[in-house]
Amino acid sequence: MQFAILGPVEARRPDGTPVALGGPQLRGLLALLALDAGRVVGADRLIDGLHGDHPPEGAAEALQSQVSRLRKRLKDGGAPDGLVEFTSAGYRLAVDPQDVDLHRFERLTARARETAGPEAKLALFTEALALWRGPALDGLADPPRAARLAELRLAAIEDRVDAGLALGQHDRLVAELRELVREHPLRERLAARLVRALHGSGRSAEALSVFAEVRERLADELGADPSPELADAHTAVLRGAPARRVPVPLTGFVARGELDGLRAALASARLVTLTGPGGAGKTRLAVEAATREAGEVCFVELATTTEVAPAVLAALGLREQGVLAPGAPADPADRLAAGLADRSLLLVLDNCEHVVADAARLVRRLLAAVPGLRVLATSREALGLTGEVLVAVGALPAAAAARLFTERAAAVAPGEAPDSDAVTRICAALDGLPLAIELAAARLRTLSATDVAARLGDRFGLLSRGERTAEPRHRTLRGVVEWSWDLLEPAEQRLAGRFAVFAGGARLDAVERVCAVPDAEGVLAGLVEKSFVEFDGGRYRMLETIRAFCAERGDDVRAAHAEYFLGFARAAGPRLRGAGQLTALAELTAEHADLHAALRWSAAAAPELALRLLAALTWYWWLRGLRSEATPFADAVLAAVGPEPPPGLAEEYVLCLIHASDTATGIEPIVRRLDGPLRHPYLFLLWAFSPRPKAKEGARLAALIGPDLWSRAFARIGDGLGAQYGGRIADAEAHFAAALAGFRELGDRWGAASALEKLAEFADWRGDHAGFRELMDESVRLAGELGAFEDAAELLCRRADGLLRAGGVEAAKADYEAAAEQARGTPLTLARARGGLGEVARRAGDLATARRWYTAALGLATGPVTGGETRIRLHTGFGWTAAAGGDLDEATELHQEALATALEHANLPGAAQAIEGLAGVLAGRDEDERAAFLLGVAVGLRGAPVAGDADVAAVAGRVRARIGPEAYASAFARGREMPPEQAIHELGQRRFALGS
Repeated sequence: MQFAILGPVEARRPDGTPVALGGPQLRGLLALLALDAGRVVGADRLIDGLHGDHPPEGAAEALQSQVSRLRKRLKDGGAPDGLVEFTSAGYRLAVDPQDVDLHRFERLTARARETAGPEAKLALFTEALALWRGPALDGLADPPRAARLAELRLAAIEDRVDAGLALGQHDRLVAELRELVREHPLRERLAARLVRALHGSGRSAEALSVFAEVRERLADELGADPSPELADAHTAVLRGAPARRVPVPLTGFVARGELDGLRAALASARLVTLTGPGGAGKTRLAVEAATREAGEVCFVELATTTEVAPAVLAALGLREQGVLAPGAPADPADRLAAGLADRSLLLVLDNCEHVVADAARLVRRLLAAVPGLRVLATSREALGLTGEVLVAVGALPAAAAARLFTERAAAVAPGEAPDSDAVTRICAALDGLPLAIELAAARLRTLSATDVAARLGDRFGLLSRGERTAEPRHRTLRGVVEWSWDLLEPAEQRLAGRFAVFAGGARLDAVERVCAVPDAEGVLAGLVEKSFVEFDGGRYRMLETIRAFCAERGDDVRAAHAEYFLGFARAAGPRLRGAGQLTALAELTAEHADLHAALRWSAAAAPELALRLLAALTWYWWLRGLRSEATPFADAVLAAVGPEPPPGLAEEYVLCLIHASDTATGIEPIVRRLDGPLRHPYLFLLWAFSPRPKAKEGARLAALIGPDLWSRAFARIGDGLGAQYGGRIADAEAHFAAALAGFRELGDRWGAASALEKLAEFADWRGDHAGFRELMDESVRLAGELGAFEDAAELLCRRADGLLRAGGVEAAKADYEAAAEQARGTPLTLARARGGLGEVARRAGDLATARRWYTAALGLATGPVTGGETRIRLHTGFGWTAAAGGDLDEATELHQEALATALEHANLPGAAQAIEGLAGVLAGRDEDERAAFLLGVAVGLRGAPVAGDADVAAVAGRVRARIGPEAYASAFARGREMPPEQAIHELGQRRFALGS
């Protein structure tokens, strides 16, 4: 007899039928005995378990009566005599503990925790948790024991989730984890797993939002910070590490011999290519192999793209550049090589055949640059690279083919097994091709297997007389697709032919609008039943082999497709600049393949529509940090449109010029002809960060910025930067505060993060450490929510600068280290982080280590993008290090280099930083009045002193002590009162004389 207490309490006969136990008291008594099956349980413990802290009068006598009734119930149910024993110490359920589900659960979970492999762990935890049918000890007044068992269950669920995450099942686990976190809002281990699952599903912004919610809840309800485990999950998201992004198959995997050979090849070779005809199961085999890999895996679908490197960047969650203060975008291949430089990763490139040359070039480049990289490609032909291992994917063996047919047939026609001889004939006729077998099995909803076998035999007899030059398996697959097509209803054929226009699948509303077939939902259901279309996650998709076939027979609806996606992009545009930013980004990313397909078609066939679509997508590309995706489309559109904008499309034309790779057409003359508010208010930002010649009449053109809230807030950002670089700090702070208020009202994370970082800088200068930290924390969080991990790393460096100035050395060091880890592949930010670590070492007196960090940082900070703040900061920091070591000539050279960079970029705060360093050199040479004068010049240029700057304070204190307070104040005042223009002129002219 078996006993179940993990849910409603039951006693079951050997055949599984339940025994009638009676009311809750008897069920509770049995549960208490089963908890300690095989051991004696004292009467007092039984009474406490049944009645809690306040048992009724005569509880001991009532217990005896209840035991008697339980014995009778069990005996009536077929149990042997003596199953419930009485001893002087109490009562015992005389059964093997393994006859009780709780003890089986504990044994299975213990085995699972001792098992090494995640697959075996997952199977054991799943088996153990299947024993639970509801809350344990249902109906018992024993809260402590019930709570202990509930904790055991929850711990097992968490361990099972860990095994699933190790196997890359992030997508499958998100919904379950959301529900668990809702039920247990303060359980950080569950929250950490939800953060990891969301990040692994490519939903990093949602992961950061979950972390923020849990952190706030912990602070409000417990006054506690996140645990190290939850904090580590958050850090992993911020670092943007490549996560496991392997598609979740809709059906089970039918084992095939190639899998073992493929896994062996992956263990020994860095490039493995699965080759075979369409429909052979290459993708499914690659997914299965990737799922079984223990390390990081990224799956990239290439069937719907013509640009390989940007597709890989997007799949990895990497960006070409930041979105808050970026420079020119990096070449996608260079960015990939840098971003993966120290990763160990399996990169799966699926469906390479139509981009095989580009795929081969990128793979060669990455394998040479990234020692920890392995590549698994699927293609109808080899990539042709040295060291490539080919694994041919051919026909399924007869037994596996029959099993696949039978499994798929059971899904469409459950309850009756198909005739085995007919299945054998079908699989043989279809050459063991998995896709062909699945299409044939889908017909068992209306035909018997015998009918299918007969019809396929007739069909291929006719087919064998044609297409004799085609490869046999290709002919077979095409034949079965054609046979399946011929069996579709006319409305299904019409919809299937039109549906082929969707490159990346579609939601129902898109199908209804583009395909214009009555009752599209009902017709789609028929196509799903017949395996022409798949449905998953609210989207309909068509396998590429079937899509190519249907496209040959369908109506040309590419114009309707492009118009639909233009409307889609335009509708999403305003939401990209407000509270719906993350949702709009996710929606546009889901339609990425079709947006690009619409651009490819319209660039050639409808260039004005392409101009509109390219403009509508511009801010999306910006926020994703993948601007180079637009370049090939912009080049094609300009070639089609010519050197002048079409009527009414001047703004769109300018945005196209900004995206294009090379053009002699000037932007300012076109913008000057505009006479109304900009419909695309981000045009000026993109222009400013592009390599195109900048506006000469910026103030007049700024009048084109519209009156809407986003445009006004955006304009205040520009005004704030102009005021700051001009040394008008009070004006700058007012502009940034107004910008922040506007962006917060809209819910725009990009704008708010930009304004917050500048406001934090001013708070830092004033010595408002708490205000600085609060502003910077919010800026880092918002950048992370946008997925702008490169920007978040830069912001961590800025936060660390302020922490270091406030004396928080360890916190600053942790931020610099986190930024260096997160800045993989972004040399400028990595240089900034290394310079910060050099600064930490210098302040600790370790000048040798500081020199190493600064040298390493300056070795990275090269190129036109790095002409601004980072080079200024690195040269001044290195200059202070040289001065501390007694080498004043080297210090002079380094500070002068920083000054030259600042003057070149009209960056007055940067110039002030360099001049303060030169003042330190002069003080080291006992030129005290000149040193005091330069300290005053620096404050005048910046517009404000920087509170807490230990270097400046030390120089000022030393000089004041030597020349006296009055002489110091006089020299300082002369410097501060010098007009900025004069200071810039004199310092620029005397660059090489200063400090000599």
